[in-house]
Formats: sequence, structure tokens, C-alpha cells
Amino acid sequence: MNKQTVIGVLIALVLGGGGGYWIATYLDGKGGGVDAMTEMASDEPRVLFYRNPMNPAITSPVAAQDEMGMDYIPVYAEEEKPKKEPEILFYRNPMNPAITSPVFTQDEMGMDYIPVYADDDEGSGDEPTGTVKIDPVTVQNIGVRTAVAEQQTLSRHIRSVGRVDFDEERLSRLHPKTEGWIEELYIDKTGEQIGKDTILLNIYSPKLVSTQQEYLLALNNLDVLNKSSYTEIRQGAKELISSARERLELMDVPAHQIRELEQSRKIKKHLHIHSPFDGVIINIGAREGQYVTPTTELYKIADLSRVWVFADVYENEVSWIEAGDPVDMKLAAIPGRVFSGRVGYIYPYAEAKTRTIKVRLEFDNPEQLLKPDMFADVTIHAQRKVDAIVIPAEAVVRSGERDQVFVVREPGKFEPRDVTLGVSAKGLVQVIEGISAGETVVTSSQFLIDSESKLREATAKMLETMNTGQGGGDDQSNH
Repeated sequence: MNKQTVIGVLIALVLGGGGGYWIATYLDGKGGGVDAMTEMASDEPRVLFYRNPMNPAITSPVAAQDEMGMDYIPVYAEEEKPKKEPEILFYRNPMNPAITSPVFTQDEMGMDYIPVYADDDEGSGDEPTGTVKIDPVTVQNIGVRTAVAEQQTLSRHIRSVGRVDFDEERLSRLHPKTEGWIEELYIDKTGEQIGKDTILLNIYSPKLVSTQQEYLLALNNLDVLNKSSYTEIRQGAKELISSARERLELMDVPAHQIRELEQSRKIKKHLHIHSPFDGVIINIGAREGQYVTPTTELYKIADLSRVWVFADVYENEVSWIEAGDPVDMKLAAIPGRVFSGRVGYIYPYAEAKTRTIKVRLEFDNPEQLLKPDMFADVTIHAQRKVDAIVIPAEAVVRSGERDQVFVVREPGKFEPRDVTLGVSAKGLVQVIEGISAGETVVTSSQFLIDSESKLREATAKMLETMNTGQGGGDDQSNH
């Protein structure tokens, strides 16, 4: 090895040793060693502690969970920025915001009063009073769900329980038009099916006998006077016959009996009473040998070819129903059959005990399967349609005094807003006033948000009162 080579190696060793010493010294100033290099290489922020997601005042030096199994939230070093401590104006009762204290204290249950700071700007500026701000983590933890207000056409099907009854327009009560005695009762059992013009009974009436005699005399008189040359005499005889025949008809003497009387010229002791239509005997009011008068109800007959069904609907449902709306009906006594009818009438009053409105439904009953006093399940297909802005019904917070929803202004910010509601159907409710289509409303956990909103609103009112009082005091001092 020559002399120049040896000198070059010595210079390289000196430079390498000096460079290593400089690097070591630099790293030592930064904390030194491998740890400093690791810290420089890591971009992850350092966790200072962990805090309770539902109560930020509770912290833990290590990862933990609360009683509900929710993970504590890590707080990183860069999140902790030094700031000026805000001025505490007063302390408020956590259960009753109207109760305040100028110094820190506790309520009867040992709960700490909550400080209210001077720079607490919740609800200030352009934000409505009661607006709530919640961090996204808490929003997720409490399960906040939302829905968008939409323009839709509402319709409704109304379900109720109905009771089958007689068609009152197809009921007949038979009374005799003259007094007398029932000599023979042909239909003597309730529930019997009868056809039109069926003979129900025979009645003997002295008045009927005398009226028949008058009619026969008028007939005989006409036979004699009809040959007279005087027109007035012939006309008088005809009018007498007409008058006597009319009296017989008013006594409900059947036309065939009058014809028989005209042909045979023999007086009938008995008057037949016939059924006016096909139907069922509902009630029998007299028996053989009984003396009856025009006030006596002999029979009550019902035509069951059409029946009525009475159903009760709630007050908030009646606005949907109109006469003529189609109706479906099912009965446990007739499984597998669906009967179709219509709404006949909506009664103009409410039942005092049930606070419901009675609706009359009409059904054809040609097979007479529908029997009075049967119970049925009815579905009214309301034809009314409403074009409206709708939201889910569960989004509404009803306090009794007002209806309120929470509108999402931005992520984590919820604005309380009073609304005027209309009709409801299929889990949706019409909003007449308060929100517009496209706005987002809270549909779950809104009661938690509402409680916080009430606290914010109460605090804002107390701050306003305090500021007003301070301002008034200054004015008075200047005077």
C-alpha cells in the first residue's frame, strides 16, 4: 500500500466518525435514540385520555366502556388547545332550569348544578331559540334517524267492526183498518219465510159486513136506475157504487174479494189480510180469537234481500269518508266470502260514550246469508285523496299545547319548529304549515333532543332576563 492510499483511508475514517457523532448528538437533543426516531416516523396523534360519550365530565386514563356498553371516546393531544376559561354567569338546577344559584351547589338529590357561561351562544344569532348542537359521535350513539318531507297524494282504507241489521226501508208493520176478531191465523210462527200476497189471517168485522151490504145495495140500485131516462139519476147511482167500493178498499179488502162480491152478490164474513212483499216474519202481535183494533200490530215483516250494516269510525277518520265509497265485508260465520257494498249514510252526530261516528253501510243480500245482528269486519275504501306535504307520524312531538318537529339544519344541528297538522294515513301525517318539501326531520330519539332543547330555551330566556335587568339598572344609575 502506497503512502497516498493510507492518507485517504485516514481522512475517510475521521469524516465518518464526526458525522456519526453529529447525528447522535442531534437525535439526543430531540429525545435521543430509537424512541426519538420512532416518534418522528409516527404520524398517529397521542391519546391523552378517554371520556364518557354520554357524560364528558367522566374520563378514564385507559380505554373503557360505560354501563350501557358504549366505548369511551379518545381525546388526542392536538385536540387539547389552550383556551381562556369562560366566565361562569350562574348555575342552574339540572332537573328544573328555572331554579338557579349564583354559586356552585347541589340539589336535594345530590346532583351538581350545571354552570352557564357568558360565552354560551346556543340559540344566539340567526339560530332559533332551542336549537340543539350534538357532536356526530353522540348523534350516532343515541340512534338518531331522519326522514325527508315529501309531496305525496294521501289516501286511506278505514277498518272497523260492523253489525248487520234490517233495512228500515224494507220493514212493514201490518195493522187492521177496522176493529174485529181474528178467526183464523194462517202464519203463526216468527221467522217464517213468506211470499208476496200470502194470506196471513182472517178477521171478522161487523163494520166490514155493513160496508159490503152498502156496496151490494148500490149495485142493485144501479141495475134498476140504469134504465132511467134521467142522466142525473144514473150518474148518482154510479157515484154511490164508487163511494161504497172506495170504503171497502180503505179497509184493505183485497181486489179479488171485491170481484167475488160483485159476482156472487153474497156478503163475506171474513177479511183476508195479505203480505205486501216477500220477507220474514219478525213479530206476531195477535192470536186467534183476539179482538183487534187499528192500533194493534198484527205482524212485523222484514225484506232481507238487502240489509244495513252499522259501523263506528273515529272522529279523525270520518273526514275521509263520503257517501258512495265502496266497502268490503268479511264475516266469521261465512268464511272465504267477501261481500261488496257501499257507504249509504254518515250520521251527523257522535256517540257520547264511545266518541265515534256511526256510518250506515248497504249490502245486497239475494242469498240471505247476511242475518241481522251478525258481526263483521268491514273495510271502507275512502275515495278522497289529498295532495299534501307529508312526514312520518312518529316525527311529531305532541305536548298537548302544540305539535313540534325537529328539522336538521346541518349535521349535528337540530332546530325545533312548530307545525300545523292535517289528515293522517298509512303512518304519514299531512303538514299544513311549518315545513317545506325537501326538509329533513328527526324520526327517532327526538324526545332526548327535545329535553335538551327545552333546557337551551330556558337558559336563553334566563340570560335575556338577566341582560334586561342589568341594562335597566345601568339606565337607572345614569339618571
